[in-house]
Amino acid sequence: MVRDAKQVHAGRARRSLTADDWVDAALEAIREGGLAAVAVEPLAKRLGATKGSFYWHFSHREALIDAVLSRWEKRNIEVTAAAIEAAAAESAPAERLRRFFLEVPATETGHPVEVAMLAAADHPQVLPVLKRVIRRRIDLIAGLFVDIGFSREEARRRGLMIYVYYVGQMAVIHAVPSVLPAPQDRESYLDTLTYTFTRPD
Repeated sequence: MVRDAKQVHAGRARRSLTADDWVDAALEAIREGGLAAVAVEPLAKRLGATKGSFYWHFSHREALIDAVLSRWEKRNIEVTAAAIEAAAAESAPAERLRRFFLEVPATETGHPVEVAMLAAADHPQVLPVLKRVIRRRIDLIAGLFVDIGFSREEARRRGLMIYVYYVGQMAVIHAVPSVLPAPQDRESYLDTLTYTFTRPD
């Protein structure tokens, strides 16, 4: 049985909080209210802790944001790399991309966080991390297209197209998920996506 958030936070309060606990709480806050929701007092209340516990692990709010961004960056790259690895198991080019489209939504659990990071792109701590994540993701996706048989230049172009598609779909999932295809239409939707992105010019 899954415990609710209050039970989880109460459990944390009964033991010494770690830096990871504060990062977890900050990510929860970002999912709910964006980067602006990362503030010491509300996070302490969320964790049932004092501000002193926060300052034991972090010298200031910006240090916590750095830790959150580091966790988010690592997770994003891992998700994309895992989807690429799963897709590589397929032999048919179209099926590789189809598998990629299936794997990313299945493993990515931080859509609201990513939407919040994109919305905070003008933040001086967020921007460099966001650039690295985007470039690395495009590189990984471009590698899939190279394996499929496209030139590196064309693979890079299609990798960018896939990333832009991904960001758009993520925004729709976050804002108006009902406009996406119903489960019974998912197969034909994937067929169209796969054909669109793998057909030669």
